Amino acid sequence: MKLYHGSTVEVREPKILTLVNCLDFGAAFYITSSFNQALSWSKTKAHRRKIGRPTVSIYEFDERNAFQTLKVKEFFEPTEEWLDFVVAQRSRRYRGEKFDLIIGPVADDQAITVLDKHIAGQYPPKMALELLEPQNLVVQYAFTTIKALSYLKCIGVENGGVNEWMLIN
Repeated sequence: MKLYHGSTVEVREPKILTLVNCLDFGAAFYITSSFNQALSWSKTKAHRRKIGRPTVSIYEFDERNAFQTLKVKEFFEPTEEWLDFVVAQRSRRYRGEKFDLIIGPVADDQAITVLDKHIAGQYPPKMALELLEPQNLVVQYAFTTIKALSYLKCIGVENGGVNEWMLIN
């Protein structure tokens, strides 16, 4: 299965970023099953940082073998369990079971507003999930251990103009 990572640099050797642990699933190397999501994220990073250029690193993921040996947590859709997990990770309060790989919906920039209001107590869980429902959240993969990263192999990098990227999609 092909997975994608959007950044401002090539990432041929993925690493777990432990300094950035207020993300949906905690400290991890994040990739997505959506090329367009990775491309969008790479553009956002380039715009925010004002350095580098949008770059999408492409990986082959040995899903079959990974699922046989790794401890995997998978959220198939935004549920209360997913919401609680993301809130606990983003607020650095997660003390539950540890996983090698976590798969589930991305809380993108639009979803962050809903999550922030939920964390602040302005939106109860049911309301937050209803507001997230129409957002078509794409799937993200958070590789949280070196063992999990061993099932990824970089097979290419796309950088340059948008037209070049659209040709490979």
